[in-house]
Amino acid sequence: MLLWQANSLIFAPMELQNDILLRVANGQTVERPPVWLMRQAGRILPEYRAVRASLSGFKELVETPALAAEVTIQPVDILGVDAAIIFSDILVIPEAMGLKYEMIEKKGPSFPETIQTEADVERLITDEDAASELTYVYDALALTKKQLAGRVPLIGFAGAPWTIFAYMIEGGGSKTFSKARRMLFREPALSHRLLEKITMTTIAYLKQKVAHGADLIQLFDSWAGILSPKLYNEFALPYLGKIATALHEEVPVTLFAKDAWHALEGLAEQPCNVIGLDWTQNPQIARQRVGDKVALQGNLDPCQLYAEPEQVAQAATEMLKAFGGQHIANLGHGVYPDTPLDGVRAFINAVQAFRY
Repeated sequence: MLLWQANSLIFAPMELQNDILLRVANGQTVERPPVWLMRQAGRILPEYRAVRASLSGFKELVETPALAAEVTIQPVDILGVDAAIIFSDILVIPEAMGLKYEMIEKKGPSFPETIQTEADVERLITDEDAASELTYVYDALALTKKQLAGRVPLIGFAGAPWTIFAYMIEGGGSKTFSKARRMLFREPALSHRLLEKITMTTIAYLKQKVAHGADLIQLFDSWAGILSPKLYNEFALPYLGKIATALHEEVPVTLFAKDAWHALEGLAEQPCNVIGLDWTQNPQIARQRVGDKVALQGNLDPCQLYAEPEQVAQAATEMLKAFGGQHIANLGHGVYPDTPLDGVRAFINAVQAFRY
């Protein structure tokens, strides 16, 4: 029997008790949609807030495998979702490449140093050398997998190369990411060089995630929507495709390009299993555009969960009917921290009660 090892942790793969998510991702017919929430391991849960309150900051939680595993499993125990997603951060990749970041409370990520020149790009650590810096993530995966004991699949994730690029150039969040976009226009060759380095590092990182227990990989292109279709096709989509190509024979791959309504056909051409939709996209039109070879994921407006539970349940049922199958129920983006737990439960319960 094959054994995976993460430092001192050794575990054997086991049959999943609930594999409905993977069955949908692999194109199989199921009796109901699976459901999980982006950012389900977070401040919507009092249990998470209790763990977080005892720590110095967000990064301590990310970098402590036992605690990351604990909060990853909380939504499975408390909400009964059909998948766990490892608690981590997309910005571990630039940090492993040599660009440190800080997570500032109520403000978000901040990079004291940014990428500005060719010399900055050439100094970056890449590929397996960079991925080897993230053993705490792999340890968290292995520990989570062991503690889940086959109850549900475990999702691993990474930021898409364009989104990581945007943070590395800009130095933090931005309404426009104008510095990052400016580099695409002024230094396209250097931009491609940096995107290639991010891509190869991400592939090495995600392969380690799969080796340590991830059953499905999701790529988050959070800032896809700030690029024009032309720029997205040149500087974002090819790199998503490279990552999907490197992984799709090992595990199912989900591509989520927020606000990139124009990219659906291009995403569907990549070797992926699932395409995530934000809440601005129409399920029927999206299905017509991508065809039948992929499942769709999403796309309830996260603010819908602020409504009364009965309204949430009705909206969830209407969404499920609109998709009509080959669908993983989720929100159109991450659940907001102050979302009422009653709304979250109403959404999950409505999905799990639905039958095709």
